[in-house]
Amino acid sequence: MSRLSARGRLTVILGAGLLFVLVALFRRPSTEELIDREDIQPPGRWHLQTSRLDESNAGEELARVLSLPYMAGSKAAPSQTGVTRHDSELAQPGLNLYVSGHGPEVVLVDMQGTLMHRWHYPFERAFPEKKSTIDTAYIRRALLYPNGDLLAIFQGGGMIKLDRLSNLIWASDLPYYNHLSLDEHGRILAIAKTARVVPELRPDATILEDSIVLLTPEGELLRRVSLLECFAASEFADLIHPLPDHPDIFHTNTVLPIDGTLAAGSDVLRPGQLVVSLREIDTVALIDPDAVKVTTAWRGPWRGQHQPVPLSSGTLLLFDNKGARTGSRVVEFDPANGELSWVFPGEDQQSLSSPEAGSCQRLPNGNTLITESEMARALEITPAGQVVWEFVSPHRAGEQLELVATLFEVIRFPVEALPFVGSGDTP
Repeated sequence: MSRLSARGRLTVILGAGLLFVLVALFRRPSTEELIDREDIQPPGRWHLQTSRLDESNAGEELARVLSLPYMAGSKAAPSQTGVTRHDSELAQPGLNLYVSGHGPEVVLVDMQGTLMHRWHYPFERAFPEKKSTIDTAYIRRALLYPNGDLLAIFQGGGMIKLDRLSNLIWASDLPYYNHLSLDEHGRILAIAKTARVVPELRPDATILEDSIVLLTPEGELLRRVSLLECFAASEFADLIHPLPDHPDIFHTNTVLPIDGTLAAGSDVLRPGQLVVSLREIDTVALIDPDAVKVTTAWRGPWRGQHQPVPLSSGTLLLFDNKGARTGSRVVEFDPANGELSWVFPGEDQQSLSSPEAGSCQRLPNGNTLITESEMARALEITPAGQVVWEFVSPHRAGEQLELVATLFEVIRFPVEALPFVGSGDTP
């Protein structure tokens, strides 16, 4: 029998995955099965060990109804998994929450990689009237509360809130994508898309209009703010041109609020503004949601960026997916003068590679936690670039373990910030 091509193998994987989803609806698998089983081909977002799939037409169709799809990657699955490096003297102590393309769950591990908690809830159980897709087979982004409640997004499918025992509190069926955060009042900020024709942009073709969505803590919709309208009402309207040659013209992947603490260290960041990242036009912008207007925006020196995080110093930390000469990098950007005040990796350090996803977090001790999503690993580095902690996804699949799940994000929490851990009824 001839060997299957990369596309053929992916078709087999997705077909087998449909059966796995149906089984998951009726039986909740154990933690050991989810993390340690290596003989299944589950649904989700995985990276193939073989050559990279053709991405030339990735944005030419309105795939999965609304969103430009993430394509599978090409890197071989690493042989070691879990925590592969830990310098306890230099690493920031804490617990690590991660979201991965392996399935509809979120996992919390300690600094040694020991499982501390997990949340599991299939899309089909939360939204029985909606059609599932490849992207709803896993949780794309999560936000954890101190009491163990969890917000989670199924890409393009909806948002759920679970309690610490994975009981459903509420569900919202808007088409959410990529990111969510909380403002200082506990309200939820998220990103949604609407497919429509905008005659002044493309009179004969549908585009995806990205909006910032504001929800109550109970999941009720308060308002939507169109990013197209925000740009049109500002002096930065020309930044959206030239439009990408596919419907997903912005692919907004981050929305974060600016509070008084963050604004105190900056002449540019102001309370009430929102930081947004628009991947397809290589732009980071500040939005005034009340005025429905872009107040300022920057394009480059990054490309395809993710997660610009405002810091107390007044700078922005972001994952630069395609702007480095050899791949990806993490940079700290000063919006006051446009300079990069910190870059990792440096010239003599091992390069990063994650063209389509990634995240970063500045830790209290000054270290930076980086999620190199498509390599399925997270690493904590010192300001000088020394790796003091490394985690590699344990979620593998395929007959030869040739698949590794995308590691979308790892977030570090102080142990004392999560008092529900170790309460005795933790799954």
